[in-house]
Amino acid sequence: MRTERDPLGEVAVPDGVLWGAHTARAIANFPLAGRPVHPELVRAFGWVKLACARTNRELGAWADDPAKADAIERACHEMAEGGLGEAVLVDALQGGAGTSTNMCVNEVLANRALVLLGLPAGRYDRVSPLDDLNLHQSTNDTYPTALRIAAIRGVRVLDGRLVALQEAFQGLEKRFADVVKVGRTQLQDAVLTTLGREMGAYAEAFNRDRWRVYKCEERLRVVNLGGTAIGTGLGAPRRFIFRVVDVLREDTGMGLARAENLVEATQNADVFAEVSGILKACATSLWKVSSDLRLMASGPDAGLAEIRLPERQAGSSIMPGKVNPVIPEAMTQIAMKVMANDVAIGMAVAGGSLELNPFLPLVADALLESLDLLARACDVFRRNCVDGIEADEARCRASVEASTATATALIPALGYDRACGAARQARATGRTIREVVTGEGWLTVEAFDALVSPEAVRRLGF
Repeated sequence: MRTERDPLGEVAVPDGVLWGAHTARAIANFPLAGRPVHPELVRAFGWVKLACARTNRELGAWADDPAKADAIERACHEMAEGGLGEAVLVDALQGGAGTSTNMCVNEVLANRALVLLGLPAGRYDRVSPLDDLNLHQSTNDTYPTALRIAAIRGVRVLDGRLVALQEAFQGLEKRFADVVKVGRTQLQDAVLTTLGREMGAYAEAFNRDRWRVYKCEERLRVVNLGGTAIGTGLGAPRRFIFRVVDVLREDTGMGLARAENLVEATQNADVFAEVSGILKACATSLWKVSSDLRLMASGPDAGLAEIRLPERQAGSSIMPGKVNPVIPEAMTQIAMKVMANDVAIGMAVAGGSLELNPFLPLVADALLESLDLLARACDVFRRNCVDGIEADEARCRASVEASTATATALIPALGYDRACGAARQARATGRTIREVVTGEGWLTVEAFDALVSPEAVRRLGF
């Protein structure tokens, strides 16, 4: 063990670890979620600390010790590229507005820089977590800035997955363009449609989600880095405040911009509630479409059975041959979880007080989880379900012929009253609409088939 000190006294830290006293206290204080902060948040912190180190170096920090500056920048770059994350052990849920995360990052980077200089961890007289890695910074501007960067990365991944899912449904729209089926409203037979049109509607819903998610980056790109404690820039030189976001933008390649009002940007976290709301909208699409697919695949003998979902696993330990729609079921649960996260984010954002929101760790954990869940869900949904959907054309055709919904398609030729009469006769006699209208001589077989053909059903109006 090695002994470190913080403002509360001495702390024993395992020898050889990259974290220090502040992290040790946080580990003891917050055994809550049982998982560390999100890895993308750690990476984003690496970019933030690198930008701050580079800016401080430009302004003359460590001018007499270039080896130290090089080691700090190298350590920050390692974290930004995904390294050192295993050393950031603080719990995802913590008090202090994220101070435990910021200090853990500072300690890990300082100790990694010491190792690069050939010195043991804990030699803070050479590289200090506070005086060097936290120079001209505060948790209150670095944490929300890192969260925005991590969220933007998540948004970009989700955007690509939504595009792929949309394209998968567009493929089904083309494949099933000529499959006429019964359209339903309020779960009751209504009018004829095509399976392709249904799939096209799902594609359009996910396209709309994609554009909403894509626009989230605009909402997240304004950061408060340089504002330090409450947005006034206390403790930071003016040149640092006006330069550091430019360096961060150059390093990350993201279109980041410094907030015009740093005090407001430090106080308020409503942008995260807005982005979460957009993710919730995406979750509603995922839930609705998954539920529709489950319903259309129900049966397969005593249900609608209009489509066949890929068989992924045995569905029962007692019912032979049963195969469940496990992928749509899983998607529904993902949607529920994202909606629950949105509620938590809304409460955390609203719970901010005066100059700071102390509940950003919950916001970060829930928002980044929602982004991850939706991105994985879209990918799994496409690969394990949507790409393998098949139409049961015979079942769709039989339902069309048996359903009184077919009568609606005959109104242009028969008029409303006679079409209603055909529907009533069909119900009363057990015959199909086709048998009634052709048997009564109201329509020829050819005329009937033309009115319920894919071309006629797809036509907008008549």
